[in-house]
Amino acid sequence: MSRSVRSVPAAAALLALALTGTACGGGVHGTPGGTGLRDPYFPKAGNGGYDVGHYALTLDYTPRTRHLTGRAVITARALKDLSAFDLDLSGLHVDAVTVEGKEARVSRAGQELTVRPHDDLTKGETFTTTVRYSGTPHTLTDPDGSKEGWLPTADGALGLGEPVGSMAWFPGNHHPSDKAAYDITVTVPKGLQAVSNGELTGQSTRGGRTTYSWHSGRPMASYLATVAVGHFTLTHAEGPHGLPLLTAVDPTQAAASRKVLAKLPAILAWEEYNFGPYPFSSSGAIVDRPEDIGYALETQNRPVFPGAPDTSTLVHELAHEWYGDSVTPKSWRDMWLNEGFATYAEWLYDEDHGGKTAQQTFTDLYHGDHEAIWAFPPAKPSSAAHISDSPVYERGAMVLQKIRQKVGDDAFYDIIQGWAASHRYATASTADFTAYVERKAPGKDFREIWRDWLYGDGKPDHP
Repeated sequence: MSRSVRSVPAAAALLALALTGTACGGGVHGTPGGTGLRDPYFPKAGNGGYDVGHYALTLDYTPRTRHLTGRAVITARALKDLSAFDLDLSGLHVDAVTVEGKEARVSRAGQELTVRPHDDLTKGETFTTTVRYSGTPHTLTDPDGSKEGWLPTADGALGLGEPVGSMAWFPGNHHPSDKAAYDITVTVPKGLQAVSNGELTGQSTRGGRTTYSWHSGRPMASYLATVAVGHFTLTHAEGPHGLPLLTAVDPTQAAASRKVLAKLPAILAWEEYNFGPYPFSSSGAIVDRPEDIGYALETQNRPVFPGAPDTSTLVHELAHEWYGDSVTPKSWRDMWLNEGFATYAEWLYDEDHGGKTAQQTFTDLYHGDHEAIWAFPPAKPSSAAHISDSPVYERGAMVLQKIRQKVGDDAFYDIIQGWAASHRYATASTADFTAYVERKAPGKDFREIWRDWLYGDGKPDHP
């Protein structure tokens, strides 16, 4: 994310692997699932008691009236015997809810939609919940003042989710620790496009409306899901190893974007060389108007940009495909594992393309007038309002440079490539990362780096 303005398995096959077995709910005496996962910064985000394997979202949106009609089919596995469970949904009217085809009782309190199925669910049971909903989706304001959720644009809308905005346009388990496959189908007035994550699997027009169907087979955190509705110029290209690339660019941004987007294949090839094989089945970008969005965001497969990005921002957001999208933080406290890595990717790219070395950038930041960097440790943001502040980005990148100083280049690249490979499509915490580094370099002492650079308050005494 940048706060500056700022062979794929079919869904059914994935579910068969990830969500095995069903059971009869009769005779089970369950308990309610949790109403939140006690995230240190967003305690109400996510829900306990189940794990989602697949979302099938069917949306119909009319920009003129800003009316959204939705159906979410959520396939999940019960982690314990359940008498009820919660979904996160902000705003919108719930029209009907069924669990395993039977009408369920529902109640709402704030963002919590509590579902009480007709029959209790057995631990280990795979179950399907269908939520029909409608209304005018709204825009949320983050604790840091930025906008997310459903953002009306000059010619359509843009759904953005970091950190909790996805609950403004579909119900779900909206915490990064619960990743799932997605099928997103969007119907809009004829003449508009609807672009989402993954690959386009179908397009048809009937009665003056066009339907676009998108499939994401690899696990995705809900904050990385996106829908962009509007007028876009769609361009297909190939990346490394024939990787399909799709860019969707607002026509007003086409000329300004053309040169930098032409670098997509080369940047992806450079990132593969440094970070390991690209983890997904397609890539690309969505470029909307600067006045419609205030920041770039690493939406999976296809990051979103506020107008034509510069090269550094493109490098940053694409690096998130490895660090953030494939390897996703277990909680929002672990944001530096996203942003520190993506910021460090910018430093490495400069180093390899005639700019400053990463060490020079590190030294300039340490000795320069950059007090904001030392406001709090990267692994301990001071509040939810500060998870996208400079310590998470720049000081997070400085932690990586300190590791590189400690172990040398060969071991360092083994570490960052191995981290991406060993946690691919999973979630990870800061503790997971430090333990991984120590295992990869058993003869090195990292205690000073962890104490002074990762967890320590204030500016370390020595660079």
